Amino acid sequence: MSQFDTKTRILDAGEHLFARDGFHNTSLRAITSLAKVNLAAVNYHFGSKEALLQAVIERRLLPLNQLRKKQIDAVLAAAAATGAAPSAKALLRAFIEPTLAFRSAGPGAQDFIALIGRSMSEPDETVRNCFIGLVLPNFRLFFESLQLALPQLPSAVLMARVQFTLGAMSHVMCTSHKPIINDPSAPKPLDDTTLIEQLLQFVTSGLEAPQ
Repeated sequence: MSQFDTKTRILDAGEHLFARDGFHNTSLRAITSLAKVNLAAVNYHFGSKEALLQAVIERRLLPLNQLRKKQIDAVLAAAAATGAAPSAKALLRAFIEPTLAFRSAGPGAQDFIALIGRSMSEPDETVRNCFIGLVLPNFRLFFESLQLALPQLPSAVLMARVQFTLGAMSHVMCTSHKPIINDPSAPKPLDDTTLIEQLLQFVTSGLEAPQ
């Protein structure tokens, strides 16, 4: 087995177990057993369970951050070229569309979504702090860009509305493939393209609403 394969197996195992059992309830022994490697391999590639957690989150989040930044920068550049304020809806699309598309990013994507979702409700802050530290620069760019798009809104109001937006996005990330209620008569979930458009319509209206 190559070093790349070993490292990937450890990352996959850590991601799955952290999502299923929680960071503190997952032992390195459980990770090495699932990954079919020895403890020395974990120490060699990562050094500690905390460093493994950091690597698990970076593996998924950094490429997503880069894509969102690229798309936000493109919206800002297009607005600057015309001398106009950026479009709030275009900025929301730049941030939300890649995030929702991540759900279909391949094996492990659902484990990662579950891991981050779990971290937001658990009292322990280890995973949450790691995630927030990595996402913060991206979020600041997003928020500052929205301030350019919606200068009439006080910062505190805009921040609250962005929190509502992120809440709606997170809910869609975790539940959109399931009916809201377990009722055979309930409508089937929307396809991904329609779902994204409906979410954008919904959050844009809320974000741009008068105070």
